[in-house]
Amino acid sequence: MRTKERALTTTALIAIGILVPLAVCLLLSSLRAELANTNAALVLVLIVVAVASLGSRAAGLSAAVVSAAGFDVFLTQPYGTFAIHSAADVQTTVLLLVIGAAVTELALWGRRQQARASEQHGYLDGIVQTTGSLVGAAPSRTVIEHVEKQLVDLLDLDQADYAPHADVDAPVLQPDGSLTRRGQPVDVDRSGLPTDTEIWLPAGGGQGQTGGFRLVAATHVARPTHQQRQVAAVLADHVGAVVRQEAMGR
Repeated sequence: MRTKERALTTTALIAIGILVPLAVCLLLSSLRAELANTNAALVLVLIVVAVASLGSRAAGLSAAVVSAAGFDVFLTQPYGTFAIHSAADVQTTVLLLVIGAAVTELALWGRRQQARASEQHGYLDGIVQTTGSLVGAAPSRTVIEHVEKQLVDLLDLDQADYAPHADVDAPVLQPDGSLTRRGQPVDVDRSGLPTDTEIWLPAGGGQGQTGGFRLVAATHVARPTHQQRQVAAVLADHVGAVVRQEAMGR
């Protein structure tokens, strides 16, 4: 059923990619005495952009081809044929086709990036919610082991272990997701996490001595995003809350 629905949607989008540029070309042909061909081509590019934004490569390419063909037939002399007498009109037609195809690919790339960002955001929210549900409902050791595993996956680490104290010289992953080494910021996006030393992730955001996590990424260069590093700090905060709760209950 879903395959049929997807096929129908694709067919409908292709129909839009064919009929809309064709209709616009017919409309522009009635204005060709007042409208320069270059301006008409720009209008058709906008139509291709609009169709491509619907998310179908087939529809976008169809719109590009029909726009170029319609421009040729309806807006260049001799009208009503595919012949073109002007070299400038030939260039405009070719550019219209090339730009239309390029715009289609750019629109699809943008939609893919948006989908990936949305998927990652949902994944990170799920990690935080799952871990948060354990706080107060599970022993601290269970929460700590859960967070250790989550940190390895989240930050692309070799290892993550909870410890009561940090190496004073270790780089520190701050609550805001930044990384500092001896007080100096480290550009994780560019250089990745340090591979020559452990990284310290405090638990509890610095609110009291609640230990933290020793993070190891020694066998490869890991480049977790800033959002992923912020989520790691939130997970560590959950552990800090559990450790404080147990300390107060003793």
